[in-house]
Amino acid sequence: MKKSLGAKTIVPTTPVWAVGTYNREGKPNVMTAAWGGICCSQPPCLYVSLRKATYTCSNIMERKAFTVSIPSETYTKEADYFGITSGKTVDKFSATGLTPVKSDLVDAPYVKEFPLVIECKVIKIVEIGLHTEFIGEIVDVKADSLVLGEKNLPDIEKLKPILWNPAGMTYHKVGKSTGHAFSIGKEI
Repeated sequence: MKKSLGAKTIVPTTPVWAVGTYNREGKPNVMTAAWGGICCSQPPCLYVSLRKATYTCSNIMERKAFTVSIPSETYTKEADYFGITSGKTVDKFSATGLTPVKSDLVDAPYVKEFPLVIECKVIKIVEIGLHTEFIGEIVDVKADSLVLGEKNLPDIEKLKPILWNPAGMTYHKVGKSTGHAFSIGKEI
């Protein structure tokens, strides 16, 4: 029998995303966010939900654009730092030694050292309790060639993204594949 745990945000894993923005004066900022995912195929869109009190939330409201840089496990410490400090008081890029790159497609920076970048323009904003959900239309995805696999697409085992476990407050690595989607189920 399953035990009720109550209404909590304890899905087993969430992404570790570095959301890049500029403030009103054009200073680059980045914050770690875990409440996000794909939300539409056509047009290609993703969402990120941020607490209204965050510096990044106000930056996105101002600029109507953001990037999502996906760190590899090599950058776990830096990704954690991006989430525990505020860009209002700290230049996170200088503190970590990472490099902001100005997107040529949207009004936001991305992290040069992170192997996968998604550039988004905001198309919808939804207020939900403590959070503001930003739906961004994906205008481009950029990937380091070293993380590309078959069909010139990102290979999760080469990318080595970080996963976050909200229940245990821990970061995790991605494991090996357990089967091909839309295929393995045909064996039943």
